[in-house]
Amino acid sequence: MNDADVSKQIQQMVRFIRQEAEEKANEISVSAEEEFNIEKLQLVEAEKKKIRQEYERKEKQVEVRRKIHKSCKIGTVVSTSLLRLKEPAVLLRCRKEDLNHVEHVVHSAKEEYADKAKVHAPEIVVDSIYLPAAPSHHNAHGPFCSGGVVLASRDGKIVFENSLDARLDVVFRKKPPESLLRLKEPAVLLRCRKEDLNHVEHVVHSAKEEYADKAKVHAPEIVVDSIYLPAAPSHHNAHGPFCSGGVVLASRDGKIVFENSLNARLDVVFRKKLPEIRKQLFGQVAV
Repeated sequence: MNDADVSKQIQQMVRFIRQEAEEKANEISVSAEEEFNIEKLQLVEAEKKKIRQEYERKEKQVEVRRKIHKSCKIGTVVSTSLLRLKEPAVLLRCRKEDLNHVEHVVHSAKEEYADKAKVHAPEIVVDSIYLPAAPSHHNAHGPFCSGGVVLASRDGKIVFENSLDARLDVVFRKKPPESLLRLKEPAVLLRCRKEDLNHVEHVVHSAKEEYADKAKVHAPEIVVDSIYLPAAPSHHNAHGPFCSGGVVLASRDGKIVFENSLNARLDVVFRKKLPEIRKQLFGQVAV
């Protein structure tokens, strides 16, 4: 075997060893990549689980605070209603879904009323007849109640309705005059939800007179639009346009629009509360 043959065999051996080394390196690289991806996936899933658990904990805290807040609100509603009635014995009516909250706060509401009015705690009987349930898609045109209570003297001669719907009537008495004072137009177009039409038509005349008296002008012409604002949000139309209530007024030429809806007000409040919401969710963030 001459030098050329020896050199050729050596080159073949070198190529074979190099090929095996490259294949082994590729195997090691692929195996390392797989192990890395598995480890990364495990770490990501573990962190996701931690985040989910943390937000579940915070969600539970929010729900507990919401229930406490609701009980406190109902307690305040009951005690203020007692202060308005000033009766030694009353009949209380609420929605069936609010019964537990009401029964939970009745005693403290009686004590609060007795302390404020400097009288003996009144007798409160929770009626077995309930207020209608909250509005729903299945009962869009039936009687409904959005919450609150109705109290009456035992003889039924004095009734004080402290429900959210009764308060809504008060809200509708205020909103048109507020909007008219902002617009200051002699003729306006008013738009509301279809379900609020009766409320609006009931207060339009008094709103015109109140505005005229405050602004020292003639009562404006108000035309209630036949096109309505979207209905309240519902489970069946969760992602569609909706309106929770209120009114939108515009000049007759449409150039000036004043939106006095609950959603518009909520947007303003939401923007103001964003820093507090961020702090509650994520803690103090360094700037």
